[in-house]
Amino acid sequence: MTPPKPPARADRVSLWRYLRLFRQDILSAQPAKLYRAWMAEFRTPFFRSYLCNDPALIDLVLKECPADFPKSTRVAEGLRPLLGNSVFLTNGADWRRQRRIIDPAFEGGRLRDTFPAMLAAARAAVARLEARAGEVIEIEEETSHAAADVIFRTLFSIPIDHTVARAVFTRFRDYQRSQPLLNLAAFLPLPRWVPRFHRARTRRAARDIRALIARLTTERMAAIRAGTAPDDLATKIMTTPDPETGQTFSAGEMVDQVAIFFLAGHETSASALAWTLYLLATHPEAQARAAAEAAGLPDAPGFADIARLSFLRDCFREALRLYPPVPMMVREAACPHRFRDREVGQGAQIVLSPWHVHRHERLWDRPDDFDPSRWQTQAGRDAARAAYLPFSAGPRVCTGAGFAMVEGPLILAMLLRRLRFAPDGPPPVPVAHLTVRARDGIRLRLSRIG
Repeated sequence: MTPPKPPARADRVSLWRYLRLFRQDILSAQPAKLYRAWMAEFRTPFFRSYLCNDPALIDLVLKECPADFPKSTRVAEGLRPLLGNSVFLTNGADWRRQRRIIDPAFEGGRLRDTFPAMLAAARAAVARLEARAGEVIEIEEETSHAAADVIFRTLFSIPIDHTVARAVFTRFRDYQRSQPLLNLAAFLPLPRWVPRFHRARTRRAARDIRALIARLTTERMAAIRAGTAPDDLATKIMTTPDPETGQTFSAGEMVDQVAIFFLAGHETSASALAWTLYLLATHPEAQARAAAEAAGLPDAPGFADIARLSFLRDCFREALRLYPPVPMMVREAACPHRFRDREVGQGAQIVLSPWHVHRHERLWDRPDDFDPSRWQTQAGRDAARAAYLPFSAGPRVCTGAGFAMVEGPLILAMLLRRLRFAPDGPPPVPVAHLTVRARDGIRLRLSRIG
């Protein structure tokens, strides 16, 4: 069974029609030729953009000359109400300072320290779903719950059932449903003084989330001063000084960073987990093999045991290939460049699309098929080196990539040890809002093993 893929638009549409399609879903707003093209140029009266699928151009933008292609300020327009001045949106000196403080919290040794909290969240997810065995459930809601639980346990040492954690989770669902990945400001070069007309629901949800996070960070700062703070990710980040200036994050800065940790660590993981479970449900042989591998873990698995989940990790990688949580990344040319014999002017928008690169017909064998075994072939490894970027690449690679590659297989393994998943109803339709989700959810039937 070929995994679902959104329909492509006609090659030629009016700008007005394109804007309407883009507003509804950026994936189905793109033409089918982008799955074969190395580069595409898009012109409007307001700006010029270039979608780059050529691995050489992707390397140029992300690895070789990242300073020439900072994060596009237009992408920030839609996310600023929630993320403020977080590391996801900043550029230049501000971004470098933030990464110097944040990165140490996600180094190898610290990742091992977070494992018991991840395992506790995974076990809680198993208990919730076992109680619903025999039912048809919407799996995205459940993976969102599990991923949020991981974030709160590892960041603040509190479970999702904590009053503030649950309130943040509830309000974030409202934010996710009301906020597209890119808004109209992504197209229009608006001066800073022009009001940004975010939806009222979006503004309210962002304001509530930030107020709740501020409460958590204020309480944590008080605990740090009193010497009673737990040794978790929040404490590590809030007490790590910038090695160049000696300064730590202020309370306001920490609110921005926690907001992006929640978005990146919860929303993206929830998307990846849900699509992986759907793919396993529709490919029962792969699910049986993954479940057998998971059954080989000890009752109380440790951090080192995750390395034994080689097939399950490949299933997770393949889901990230087919359904990359962040389907497009936008950079801006800070200076003129030349792409494939075309002049790219300063200010041009450079779009890198994991969605199209991961399904590119000239880079991958059977690009639309779910085939976890490709990761053990030379052709698959070669394609991955050239054209696999679910966590971006280069200096701005996602800080939590290693975290996600432990969290995902662990939660999947714990679930597959106790439950089986089967599809129910019509195939889900992928759409892109904050991340790649299913338009009407993903419905799976649960059953206990044995």
